[in-house]
Amino acid sequence: MADLLCPFDIFSDEILFAILDSLSESPSDKKSFSLVSKSFLAVESRHRRSLRPLRSDLLPLILARRYRAIQHLDLSLCPVVTDNSLSAISAACRSSLLSVDLSRSQLFTHAGLASLISNCGSLVEIDLSNAEGLTDVGAAAVSRARNLERLRLARCKSLTDLGIGCIAVGCRKLKLICLRWCLGLTDLGVGLIAVKCREIRSLDLSYMQITKKCLPSILQLQHLEDLVLEGCLGIDDEGLTTLKQGCKSLETLNLSNCPNVSHNGLSLLANGAACLRQLILANGTPITHGLFDSLQKLPKLQCIKLDGCHVMCSGLKAIGDGCMSLKELSLSKCSGVTDEGLSFLVMKHKELTKLDITCCRKITHVSIASITASCTRLTSLRMESCSLVSKEAFVLIGQRCRLLEELDLTDSEVDNEGLKSISRCSELSSLKVGICLNITDEGLFHVGLSCPRLKELDLYRSVGVTDTGIAAIAHGCPKLQMINLAYCKEITDDSLRSLSKCSRLTTLEIRGCARISSSGLSAIAVGCKEIAKLDVKKCYNINDAGILQLARLSQNLKQINLSYCSVTDVGLLALVSISCLQNMTILHLRGLTVNGLAAALLACGGLTKVKLHMFFRSLLSPRLIDHIEARGCLFQWREKPFQVDDVDPKEWKCGAQLPRLGGTQEE
Repeated sequence: MADLLCPFDIFSDEILFAILDSLSESPSDKKSFSLVSKSFLAVESRHRRSLRPLRSDLLPLILARRYRAIQHLDLSLCPVVTDNSLSAISAACRSSLLSVDLSRSQLFTHAGLASLISNCGSLVEIDLSNAEGLTDVGAAAVSRARNLERLRLARCKSLTDLGIGCIAVGCRKLKLICLRWCLGLTDLGVGLIAVKCREIRSLDLSYMQITKKCLPSILQLQHLEDLVLEGCLGIDDEGLTTLKQGCKSLETLNLSNCPNVSHNGLSLLANGAACLRQLILANGTPITHGLFDSLQKLPKLQCIKLDGCHVMCSGLKAIGDGCMSLKELSLSKCSGVTDEGLSFLVMKHKELTKLDITCCRKITHVSIASITASCTRLTSLRMESCSLVSKEAFVLIGQRCRLLEELDLTDSEVDNEGLKSISRCSELSSLKVGICLNITDEGLFHVGLSCPRLKELDLYRSVGVTDTGIAAIAHGCPKLQMINLAYCKEITDDSLRSLSKCSRLTTLEIRGCARISSSGLSAIAVGCKEIAKLDVKKCYNINDAGILQLARLSQNLKQINLSYCSVTDVGLLALVSISCLQNMTILHLRGLTVNGLAAALLACGGLTKVKLHMFFRSLLSPRLIDHIEARGCLFQWREKPFQVDDVDPKEWKCGAQLPRLGGTQEE
């Protein structure tokens, strides 16, 4: 009998392409589409323009047979990319390839780069960050990419002025270049880039050994919009006098961790960078009233980040008087911030949309009253560890700042009344209330009832929360993607059964929830197919039964912490069958043997990082360790002693006695 015609086969490719365009970026959605029929599979193959594989060895076959029109290739999840891999990619993609990301890949050389660039003449973006072995010969190969517009070379520490000079001569169309931590470069190399690549819009020179000598060339770039000089110790006030020459296009300037730049040097900004929109001065010189003359002459300045600076009251008042267009202000970990200065500032800047006052430990209810009264258009408020703010102040946030999308109240005195008021912020997508000891299920009930857009909820060590509150969140927040319940000790399997209804959940942290078992984990595996990051450390009752379900159903899992669980060789071997798995922490894993560990390491071809107890290092074969490392896996060996929270390891329900680890384990 002839195959029945799929009713969707009558749709044209244009209609099916439109359907694919409307799908979310979730890989499972694309996969579901391709499984409808053979014609859908073919359409998805022709439609796909971006690819982020886990293993480079399968790429030649995939690109040649299925994905023949890839434009953007992200290899950052492939720890091993050889010259042969790059040659195969270049032969398959050729002129269709526009960008390639090799920022986490190793083992390729200048020969592989030369092959890639010679065959893929349309490349406009290459990311070679962290390629510490990239030499001037490799840079010479990159210089042949004549159409290149964006190049990232962060931490390419073997690169010298000779190599960057080749790139400067060959890649005249560059608009973005990142040279962060390129310690082999000097003023000469940076100057060559500035002189030859006149189209540059974004330049990152963070933590380089440059001085004021290269600044004149840089500031003559007529299209420069974003300049990052973070951690450049050779840049000082005298060097900034170059700004007098003018850089009218500059919109963002980052001078974080530049201890030799003071308000005297910054006063020159107004003369040469009048179009500045964002100024980042984190961990720099104290902010005083001396900054006033600079800021009041920058009419377009919208964002100031002063994280880690000592900000005096006079400095806050200067910002209040001087930045008429201010929309975003970050004062995270700024000592010296007081109610007087902050209240004055927010009264002057009622258009603020983002405010970060994390660890401003001197402010009280007075500041929150002023912020909420003046800045009613806030969409982001971060105020972790503002320990002097009383619980009554949090009610004002919900009453007055209804547009909030992000709210961080970690380690604060917020209580149920505060959460009830905050739940009026119906646009809330991220709420962090970890280490908030005054909240209970009553407060979470209001959040679940009124915040349907919530995607991220952090309840770390909020010990008053139980299954009832989590059920309210799961029912009322179907878009939830991340939840942290670590050390919420009243949480049981019932919470995980509730959360299993949140099908978009990608990150679940239940570390130290000793009442959770494999039953709850199985429910997550069944309902949350998108789960990618899972932390079940010190969930002592999770055993092979839960891990087997996870291995069978959670094919998107990339990272897991299994430390202290009751999992044996059987569970671990099942887990490593997940093709996406890249990162495992398995310290003090009950029931794990050397042979089981060795088999698991061999079976998990995509593993990039594994954290193990030092005890196993002497027991595993050196040849095995070398082989696993050659595949791109990083071992992290730990001497951490055995610790159990409120549970006697002898009372764990299944398995044999715990192995003795070099005398570090507690009985």
